[in-house]
Amino acid sequence: MTVKSLEKPPVWFWVVTVVALLWNLMGVLAYLQQAFLTEEAMAALPEAESTFLKARPAWATAAFALAVWGGLLGCIALLLRKKWARPVLLISLVGIVVQMIHSFFIAKVLEVYGPGEISMPILIILIGIGLVLFARIAAKKLWLA
Repeated sequence: MTVKSLEKPPVWFWVVTVVALLWNLMGVLAYLQQAFLTEEAMAALPEAESTFLKARPAWATAAFALAVWGGLLGCIALLLRKKWARPVLLISLVGIVVQMIHSFFIAKVLEVYGPGEISMPILIILIGIGLVLFARIAAKKLWLA
């Protein structure tokens, strides 16, 4: 049985990984901001947005948490060059999809924020997919152990 040694990843691997880590840190901050939103801050929001946040079920909030914390952990795993980055990023992607299903098909978030706000959720989904594919490629190229 042969043991495959790790290959040295190119510089762009590190650039993508650090940018992805920063992206996911922004997601974690957004989650924490919503999770610890005070009553005063909630009252300052537009009524439609406040109603949307108050009506969000626990499972949708859990999906948001899974998406951002999974993304952060997956990017840390990429930095550490660990193969388990891919399944963790896949779990994050599932969280993203569940959260978006709630937002767009159940809560009808576009009625709250308007159709101009569709670009960020699409970007989030694409980045989630991209990170899973990136981890898969990194594992195949033996950049991850």
